[in-house]
Amino acid sequence: MVFSSSVFLFAFLPAFLAVYFLMPKRAAKNIVLLAFSLLFYAWGEPVYVWLMVFSIGFNWAFGFAISKSATPPLRKFLLVADLFLNLLILGFYKYQGFLAENVNRAIGEEFIAELNLALPIGISFFTLQAITYVVDVYRGQVKAQKNPLYLGMYIAMFPQLVAGPIVRYSDIEAEIDNRRATLAGFAQGLRLFCVGLGKKVLLANTAGTLADSLLPREAAEIGFVGCFSGVAAYTFQIYFDFSGYSDMAIGLGKMMGFDYPRNFNYPYTSKSATEFWRRWHMSLGGFFRDYVYIPLGGNRVSTPRFVLNTMIVWGLTGIWHGAAWNFVLWGLYWGVLILLEKFFIMKVLDRLPGFVSHIWCAVLFFFGWLLFAVTGLSNVAEWFCAMFGAYGFTGTSTLWELQSWSYVSLIPIFIVGSLPWAPWLRKKLQAWAEGDPRRAVMAAPAKGNEAVPPCQAELAAPAASPARARAVLAVNIAVDVALLAVLVLSAMSVVSSSYNPFIYFQF
Repeated sequence: MVFSSSVFLFAFLPAFLAVYFLMPKRAAKNIVLLAFSLLFYAWGEPVYVWLMVFSIGFNWAFGFAISKSATPPLRKFLLVADLFLNLLILGFYKYQGFLAENVNRAIGEEFIAELNLALPIGISFFTLQAITYVVDVYRGQVKAQKNPLYLGMYIAMFPQLVAGPIVRYSDIEAEIDNRRATLAGFAQGLRLFCVGLGKKVLLANTAGTLADSLLPREAAEIGFVGCFSGVAAYTFQIYFDFSGYSDMAIGLGKMMGFDYPRNFNYPYTSKSATEFWRRWHMSLGGFFRDYVYIPLGGNRVSTPRFVLNTMIVWGLTGIWHGAAWNFVLWGLYWGVLILLEKFFIMKVLDRLPGFVSHIWCAVLFFFGWLLFAVTGLSNVAEWFCAMFGAYGFTGTSTLWELQSWSYVSLIPIFIVGSLPWAPWLRKKLQAWAEGDPRRAVMAAPAKGNEAVPPCQAELAAPAASPARARAVLAVNIAVDVALLAVLVLSAMSVVSSSYNPFIYFQF
């Protein structure tokens, strides 16, 4: 089940909200959330729901045992055992086929049988969440959850179960028992859900239609125009797809009183590879920083060890995304670029106009998505060559056959959709409403972020000036009407179209 499906929008979500808010006690709400989360997962993975329940059970047991143990060696043994079991399950289901294929190819015979296992949806995300819980219990940063059902609710929580953001237990520890759902919070969450649904259905699916028609084809067949158009379309598709899902997840959490961490902060406005990864999939970057990079020593080590630590993190980031060599290469690509920026490139870019840095970063993520989207290293090499004209302008196809021209008018919409114009405009309007052009304060800052995501909070009405108060009210009403239109258009698109992929389900 996906958020942008008829069954979720018109059946599952209304039923869940009705039952959830009918429950008078917080404990009952938590059980309802767990039950609906398991139903949500079983809808798409009926065979693997037992795996989810098993993950909940053993992570609860290890976390509880660690909290009760006062012997450091035993605590460390329990932690290592839990990490081993989590990673063993993830590795078996996600990487067994990849390992078997490469080992068998290396030795020239079938040494390991390829089991062709179906990948349990969201296993990478809920495994990392479980790991953060047990590690934080070991570190003493959170208390072990005594109630296994409540831990199950955290691990299986359907809003962010299958594609993030990666929510740490510490993010919602207090909210499990003490969260408070309000009408204002529900409205903010609904607004953000509408924004995310529009990103996914109206923008990502549109860009994905072109991307999916070009990416599977040979570079020699479609030439420069086809290859460039395919990667450009994928660049917008993956952003709107994943950030849209994150917006919907955060919005659903806010409806219930949970404050999930922000996962995207307009990454396509970045000026460097380092900044890009501070803005893209922020919860994953935070995980690798706090649970891999810093334990390895971070940057408080010798230069050779710093280089090694960085490459380990980025190698793991690549392989986490998928069991294929192009993902490994993609991760190492970003690791090398970040190191080059650290030691050389940023010293040059800092002396140049800002637009040069923007162009530099745009080139980086464009070719990065080429590695990400095109499977097979030989195909990647051919597509790379096509970008520099190796197969001509259109290859063996005609411009009409490639259909790229029909998407040209949508490029400004995609660009505007990926820029922070909404927060910028809100700041200007808020400053005007308050009568102080020097001030640009958001009405309700998001936890851990400098700015509220677009449409998550209303403009605050000024204390004085009735005319400006009426203007603010009119703007808020106009925004809500626009979001209602986005919701209606998205729902119509969901009902009428069978094309509705979610890219990050495969990771």
